[in-house]
Amino acid sequence: MQLAHDHTKSSLSALTLAAIGIVYGDIGTSPLYTMQEVFDHKHGLSLTPENILGIVSLILWGLIFIVSLKYVTLVLRANNRGEGGIMALAALTLESVGKNSKMYFPLVILGVIGASLFYGDGVVTPAMTVLSAIEGIKVATPALKPFVVPITLVILIALYAVQSRGTATIGKFFGPVMVLWFAVLAAMGIYNILRVPAILEAFNPIHALEFLYYHRWAAFIALGAVVLAFTGSEALYADMGHFGAKPIRTAWFLIVFPALGLNYLGQGALLMIEPTAVSNPFFNQLGDWSIYPLVVLSTMAAVIASQATISGAFSMTKQAISLGFLPRMKIIHTSSKEIGQIYIPVVNWLQLAAVVGAVIGFGSASNLASAYGIANTGTMLVTSILTFFVIRYGWKYNLALCIASTSFFLLIDISLFSSNAMKFFSGGWFPIALGFGICVVMLTWRRGRSLVFDNLKKHAIPLEEFLESLFISPPVRVAGTAVFLRGEADGVPHALLHNLSHNKILHERVVFITLHNREIPWVPFSERIKVTDLKNNCFQVDVYYGFKNEPDIPNALALCAPFGLEFEPLETSYFISRQTIISSPGGGMAMWREGLFVTMSRNARDAADYYQIPSNRVIEVGAQVEI
Repeated sequence: MQLAHDHTKSSLSALTLAAIGIVYGDIGTSPLYTMQEVFDHKHGLSLTPENILGIVSLILWGLIFIVSLKYVTLVLRANNRGEGGIMALAALTLESVGKNSKMYFPLVILGVIGASLFYGDGVVTPAMTVLSAIEGIKVATPALKPFVVPITLVILIALYAVQSRGTATIGKFFGPVMVLWFAVLAAMGIYNILRVPAILEAFNPIHALEFLYYHRWAAFIALGAVVLAFTGSEALYADMGHFGAKPIRTAWFLIVFPALGLNYLGQGALLMIEPTAVSNPFFNQLGDWSIYPLVVLSTMAAVIASQATISGAFSMTKQAISLGFLPRMKIIHTSSKEIGQIYIPVVNWLQLAAVVGAVIGFGSASNLASAYGIANTGTMLVTSILTFFVIRYGWKYNLALCIASTSFFLLIDISLFSSNAMKFFSGGWFPIALGFGICVVMLTWRRGRSLVFDNLKKHAIPLEEFLESLFISPPVRVAGTAVFLRGEADGVPHALLHNLSHNKILHERVVFITLHNREIPWVPFSERIKVTDLKNNCFQVDVYYGFKNEPDIPNALALCAPFGLEFEPLETSYFISRQTIISSPGGGMAMWREGLFVTMSRNARDAADYYQIPSNRVIEVGAQVEI
């Protein structure tokens, strides 16, 4: 079976090191800003020992319940043939309930919402992490405060500018840098815990419960900042296909969780004895001498966290294209060895524009914190809902067990999302607006494709009946092989009708090829091809792809050799119908959505290029299709 990586060839230690570098960049940089934001004046929490213990306890038990139990223990089991992420989970959910289920379409909408929120969070994460890291310089030298935003922009623009070169080289340094980062987090935490051992009482969940009970509304508002400690949880799931569940679990329990827990305890201890450190608890942990080294190290960690988010957006987009939620785009493979390392120019530059806008518009990590969290908690909420349908209808678990295993996490997610929703007008609108726009685009493309397919199917001429009538009085046949692309709902390809009408000829061998996108990540080569003999040296070839397979028609045709079909590249011509979509009154969507779909259709990547067909062997035939 074709896989992105062969985990059997890499040791557990190597995969664990790589997982630390890629998976945990986001959640690993949360100590930069979480405690500072929690005790920000706008939340109205005083720096009393009881409040500090309550907050640290909430963070510790949140890491245990949300990350350790929900994601690392439960959600990582809900893999779609080894792949994870909200799109993979949505596809697995839809496969579990079946297309005839009344829940199918609502779950499609839910999956699209989750994916859209992921994109919104992917814009805020680079801006937030890099800004937080660079703001360390103003702790050491307040006079440098005006340079924080410009330096942040330079770093981010440079990061996005080198994306086309791929992460193959820089990725080798991600793991060691992040291991050093987590080691420093743990060391700083231990240093301050030894100064105030009483902070260890935060392991007692009673402190968290008392904080919630006595503060109530203020505690509810504070949850919107506490959740910053858990942002990045989705990366555990999204990157499962790269490393496997075991290395991710090993990295979390042996390195990441202990380091994060120790650092949050250390920051709490620091605030107990030095309340003035609340201006930036992270950079004040060791004193003035450590600030500049920490700025350098934290900037490196922030760039790694941003890189993981950018790569995740590329991967998510590729999956969405394969599942029919986005139009074809130019995808560049930046590694000859790893198929998962891709670069999508359109996504890269659009995301950079949004990130730059966020940095300039919000101006500081504290302001961005209001925007950070709402999209992430929304995605976490969607994940919990979809997981229920997987374990109930996919794994066939008992209903009571399914409810028990997901309702607890659902309650936590609803609480966190509700608290973050309070920040909507103070910045939370930004990722929600981005997510809403992407959601509209994805649903419009899916609906538009459905209308086009319905229209083509309605006017389609059945292929087998057409061929039967054609060979009653066959046309002149010329040497070579003609390959006609036809969609799942198509009958006779328009290109074939055009060729017969104008040239009055037919090639000596005719192959009709149809691509089928399945809602699984990978389709093995043994199941990739189905060949049907239509007689008179005409053949139907069905090619099946998963949403992480790379469409490549010449390579797919090479797999037909065992079926008696061999193709000589110089003797094979590819006929493609170049469809021009035009809107029509009453087409099934609002006119503005039809216009959006038409625009996307006209700007979609060329089919021949997308399917890796040699341009000198392509013959395109124009056709208009109404919606």
